[in-house]
Amino acid sequence: MSLTQEVVQNALKEVVDPNTGKNLMATKSARNIKLDGKNVSLDVELGYPAKTQIELVRKAVLERLRQIEGIGEVNVSVASKIAAHAVQRGVKLIPGVKNIIAIASGKGGVGKSTTAVNLALALAAEGAKVGVLDADIYGPSQPMMLGISGTPHTDDGKIIEPMRGHGIEAMSIGFLIDSDTPMVWRGPMVTQALEQLLRDTRWGDLDYMVVDLPPGTGDTQLTLAQKVPVTGAVIVTTPQDIALLDARKGLKMFEKVGIPILGIVENMSIHICSNCGHAEHIFGHGGAERMCSEYKAEFLGGLPLDIKIREQADSGKPTVVSDPDGAVAELYRKIARRVAVKIGELQKDMSAKFPNIVIQNT
Repeated sequence: MSLTQEVVQNALKEVVDPNTGKNLMATKSARNIKLDGKNVSLDVELGYPAKTQIELVRKAVLERLRQIEGIGEVNVSVASKIAAHAVQRGVKLIPGVKNIIAIASGKGGVGKSTTAVNLALALAAEGAKVGVLDADIYGPSQPMMLGISGTPHTDDGKIIEPMRGHGIEAMSIGFLIDSDTPMVWRGPMVTQALEQLLRDTRWGDLDYMVVDLPPGTGDTQLTLAQKVPVTGAVIVTTPQDIALLDARKGLKMFEKVGIPILGIVENMSIHICSNCGHAEHIFGHGGAERMCSEYKAEFLGGLPLDIKIREQADSGKPTVVSDPDGAVAELYRKIARRVAVKIGELQKDMSAKFPNIVIQNT
């Protein structure tokens, strides 16, 4: 059998990316296939951060291509390339920020902020450049969770530098006020503060910005939906019926304003006793999966009710950085990769590809 492009492409159709569930030809990940006699070289371009997955994908490609009869040397290069994706129409983009992920919940107390910070750190652990915007003006928690203290620097009194912790950038009203100072502000002041935190921060070149929203569907959420270029939203809930009731409202709000739902995360889905190991569904079972089925959304994964998650977040070293090799950190990384894959499947933003057209009278 002679070695041809078609033979190689057909072989690559049998190599399935475990994170997308699709073969490398279907996702157009296999590129620059070159034949030199019996030798083959190609590039595999993954549209999501995959530092821990690159070697797995590379080995799968090598293994399949080496099964081709009479093939010679095989060279495979695998890398991630994260693109900017489309947002709501008419919303001004944030310079240097490719994708914005809103982490939302209809109800407070479901572990949304802990999930947001761990997802951000998981994306960074997979090789992405990540920032976190704490959009909860009344109850900012990201400074504590990231273990960051101090006040942001500014050269001109207008643009501020983001704070940094655990390899990611962060901005929060919590950096600008005393920790015990209540924000006694009405809605318009809150929305203005959110916009200033977002647009008056000198963000670096970010692949993803994770926005930790306050619970509910009020002014802050509407501002985000109408004025912030959101790529997609993740809903965090618990299996409890009352939490799911409010989570549905958050999901419907994003649908109404045209922001894609990337999926639903079920927090506190199971509790395992630290003394005896008994597993129990304290808040119910399967609630988020039923919600996903009802709204045709993806179930991104379930996270346990674990005292270590709370202790690690409170100490300023969330699970993904304090126990990177642990089972819970792997759950966060798996969810983060799936969120990134979902974003990668969205329509790309092509606005940067076209020059501005200026009409002048001459």
